Amino acid sequence: MRRNLSRMIAILVGSAMLATGALAAQPKETVPATYASTENSTYLSTRASTLLAEIQREAAGLRKNADTLGTFAHSTQLSWQSHADYLNRVKEHINAVGKRIAELQRIRDSVLPWQQQAITEVTTHASQVAASAQAAIVQLNDDRRSLLSPEYRDHLRTIDDSSAAMKERVDKFLNYEKAQQRFLQLQDELELAG
Repeated sequence: MRRNLSRMIAILVGSAMLATGALAAQPKETVPATYASTENSTYLSTRASTLLAEIQREAAGLRKNADTLGTFAHSTQLSWQSHADYLNRVKEHINAVGKRIAELQRIRDSVLPWQQQAITEVTTHASQVAASAQAAIVQLNDDRRSLLSPEYRDHLRTIDDSSAAMKERVDKFLNYEKAQQRFLQLQDELELAG
């Protein structure tokens, strides 16, 4: 009898230990996949807005230098060194924008629809600026007298126009976000008062 009692206690203790171990192995609280996905999407949307704001700041600097290059398209009195200096500045800005666009492209499918549209439009304008800047740099490196060529001047105009369009679109998208946030804030305030 004593042997059976000892055996029964051992079985109960073993069963309790197995049950406790199985419970301890389970996560304390399981998070539904939709919640985790929503939380991640919220983070990525916030990150996208941050990246767009950084692009907006870069676009402001880019815009100033591109505008100067736009005026160079109408003047033959400036040296090739002035052109090279401003093209280099444009290149630095557009490279900084490109790094942010690369990150935006990676998270594109997880952000809000307006952010996806912003990514598409900013990428298009930045690509035009980059292509024209690269072409102008190559042309200037190949022949420093190319400052007078219509093709070179077209590149400068494209840099100017595309950088202006990019800055304008980023500004509008971020203004849209601010207006949307303000709308939600007012909506919350009215629901609290009502």
